[in-house]
Amino acid sequence: MKIFAAGFNHPSYNKQAIGSLYDSGNPVIFTKADSALLRGGRPLFLPDDLGVIDCEVSLVVRISRLGKSIPERFAHRYYDAVTVGVDFTARDLLLRLQRAGLPWEMAKGFDGAAAIGEWTSLSPAGSHRFRLDIDGTTVQQGSDSDLLHSADALIAYISRWFTLRTGDIIFTGAPAPPTAVAIDNHLTGYLNDKKVLEFNVK
Repeated sequence: MKIFAAGFNHPSYNKQAIGSLYDSGNPVIFTKADSALLRGGRPLFLPDDLGVIDCEVSLVVRISRLGKSIPERFAHRYYDAVTVGVDFTARDLLLRLQRAGLPWEMAKGFDGAAAIGEWTSLSPAGSHRFRLDIDGTTVQQGSDSDLLHSADALIAYISRWFTLRTGDIIFTGAPAPPTAVAIDNHLTGYLNDKKVLEFNVK
């Protein structure tokens, strides 16, 4: 199983985080190790030596069939379910890696850095709202209707370089800048107001 994620894929995120609309014409894609996957309500154990750990909520889609070089107009046939996911980042380490021009994987792909909720059928209305609460307070929220690059566009783009297989997942991007997490935080994710994700930080 492969885990892909899109960066800078919401206008509101870009404007709050970097002060302008970042759009290179193509999606910004990074990957996480499969050991980063956290599901089933298991807690996230904060690494002792990575400094500040941030979280970003995202709509996540699940690939349902084998595909390579998928045209965007057919991409909707290649995923069958969505959920809410939380992309964790070792922020201090990420900044050091970026300044040195090095890859992000160490800061984005550590164990537990990709939490996902229970899978849900695609909305017949075609739009999915999602949000993240920490200790009962909403910290991030968004809709896939605001994506700069839709799930279909991401699938088409990613499949140019990677063969997509059943069970691969794609984090479509965060709608707001990161929020730091701490031990004893309780995280809850909602999809169209339905709770699909819940776990603790330890």
